[in-house]
Amino acid sequence: MHCFYFDAGRCRSCTHMGTPYDQQLASKQMHCQTLLAGHASLEWLPPLAGQEYGFRNKAKMVIGGTSQRPTIGILDAEGFGVDLRKCGVCSPGLRACFPVLADFIRHTRLTPYDVPRRTGELKHLIITESPDGDIMLRLVLRSEQLVPRIRKNLPGLLAALPQVKVVSVNLHPEHKAVLEGEREILLTDQSTLKMRVNDVNLHLRPQSFFQTNSEMAAALYRQGREWVNELAPASVWDLYCGVGGFALHCADPSRDVTGIETSSEAIVSAKISSAESGLQRMDFRAGDATAFALAADKSPELVIVNPPRRGIGKELCGWLESSDVEHVVYSSCNAQSLARDLAVLPSFTARRARVLDMFPQTKHYEAMVLLSRAS
Repeated sequence: MHCFYFDAGRCRSCTHMGTPYDQQLASKQMHCQTLLAGHASLEWLPPLAGQEYGFRNKAKMVIGGTSQRPTIGILDAEGFGVDLRKCGVCSPGLRACFPVLADFIRHTRLTPYDVPRRTGELKHLIITESPDGDIMLRLVLRSEQLVPRIRKNLPGLLAALPQVKVVSVNLHPEHKAVLEGEREILLTDQSTLKMRVNDVNLHLRPQSFFQTNSEMAAALYRQGREWVNELAPASVWDLYCGVGGFALHCADPSRDVTGIETSSEAIVSAKISSAESGLQRMDFRAGDATAFALAADKSPELVIVNPPRRGIGKELCGWLESSDVEHVVYSSCNAQSLARDLAVLPSFTARRARVLDMFPQTKHYEAMVLLSRAS
């Protein structure tokens, strides 16, 4: 894949842009295998390739320029907007929305936030597309000042983009390098975006996390379900469960499944999905994964972990070591922290591993490892 923005030096976010895709995938496989080289018994499954372009279901776009000439993309080194509305890694559905959203910014006179001067209101657009083509739109503002104007003009936007089902305003008053604030104002009757993944309908609320590549997310959950069903545990914990992707894929009438996630919004989403599917023996709770494990009276037979880039850490690894857990499915977006965690789990043997290219055109990827307690 080649990108005009990359070639022109306007955006270098996709650091592997222009590298033949087979080389990208081979490099990621080698990187992961090198990090886990100490696990001699590990069986490597073939890596799963992703779509080279148009794969991102979510775009976090900085708004720059002026209300009459807005840019939708990123900021340059001086803090000024660089327009990337034709970004090739974004899905066609997302790209189709950007010109209409630019018109909405102009018509509604939404003043972009000027980072160097710390003036203006509209900071970001966060837009997510479901596998069925429906859209969730979040406008990140510095204050509530423009909310009445957005409400007034929202019917026109929804008429122009009928695929938009959920719209909210996120309030981010601070001048700091984080994407969004804590408070969300819902502007539509519909509050969740249905993400149909394999045979499971996941519900995504505005502040819930979901993988940015729907095709690879589906493959990730299928692989997890395959390993879990092969082992047939009677009890499973899905720690860092998000909106319940792994947990809901592993649901079974013969199995107790518990999902733990710090985001209360994500837990609400998981509960909606579980109830809608009529699933039994499912339990979702908001809380810290490590604290939950340390306070539990008993251990499950299998634990799924899908932590942020920092990994699960020594404390949770220590609990796993001392527990009765027989198997662990570890899904990681950072193979370095994965390798670090596995090094302090000597009671477990790494049996299988797989690289899934969740993030083509970059150095990042997802890695899954199946661990079993050494006999």
